[in-house]
Amino acid sequence: MEDEFSGFHPVINFIYFLFVLIVSMFFTHPVILAIMLFSGMVYSTYLNGWKKTLKFNFLFMLPMLFIVALINPMFNHAGVTILFYLDNGNPITLESIVYGVILAVMLMTVITWFSCYNRIMTSDKFIYLFGRVIPALSLILSMVLRLVPKFKAQLKVITDGQKCIGRDPGSGNIIQRAKNGIHILSIMITWSLENAIDTADSMKARGYGLKGRSAFSIYRFDKRDGGIMALMLMLAMLFAYGIYMGNGFAQYNPVIVINGLSPLTLSSLITFGSALVFAWLPLLINIYYRLKWKYFMRMLSEQKAVSKLHVNRKEALAIDRNC
Repeated sequence: MEDEFSGFHPVINFIYFLFVLIVSMFFTHPVILAIMLFSGMVYSTYLNGWKKTLKFNFLFMLPMLFIVALINPMFNHAGVTILFYLDNGNPITLESIVYGVILAVMLMTVITWFSCYNRIMTSDKFIYLFGRVIPALSLILSMVLRLVPKFKAQLKVITDGQKCIGRDPGSGNIIQRAKNGIHILSIMITWSLENAIDTADSMKARGYGLKGRSAFSIYRFDKRDGGIMALMLMLAMLFAYGIYMGNGFAQYNPVIVINGLSPLTLSSLITFGSALVFAWLPLLINIYYRLKWKYFMRMLSEQKAVSKLHVNRKEALAIDRNC
């Protein structure tokens, strides 16, 4: 689905994902993690579609969530609330179980936001941001990030082509399947080497690495980007204020201590509210532009109806004069 947030300046996109990823990785407060996870899930569904997101969550995310949540209490026995003892005498505590769930949710949140990052922050945006600062590293990172999707797309093309000539790796006996798979792997390796040579020749022809080499860019920081930047900075400052007031503190060992929940204060509402608005910023932008587009289309249809009515009135008057 078309995303309006991806049309903003790469600096806006990068700062947004940098903030949500830092918050998701370094804060263990359950409310903040719930906000980031839910917002990331909704945005990922908007970008990738609900079928793909649901399939990814059920096949990968939920099993990983249960595995991480179960592994932590098996090895971490810290906590004062002992639920039961294992056969080897190690206790299973409530604090270790809760902390395992928090770690699993944190990992799930980070992976979800990285899936959104890969859709919005394309390789050309990354090179635009860091091409002059760290040219070699930015080039390597951009090539690595696009390697897997490009490899998968080419593998599908080659597999479909081999299937048409009866070399499907999924049919025949085991030996024939192995031969077909090795043949496809050989084609992929050859394609990868040829593609690397073509890329190197193209970069050399375009003067990569020469001093004074100019770079083409289609990005321009305009007033719209400046307004979103100001809004993001304001929300980040409000969130930082709430963290400074201690509303983001959460402790799970040896006892569970979570600030900002009881009682709910103005500073805690500011903390959680600013995090929620910041995380929902791309979706709010898409909703705003979609409503704006519908308003313009309605106005255009009304103008067409009025002009058509005006034309019909002129035709009626002309017919009346002729009569």
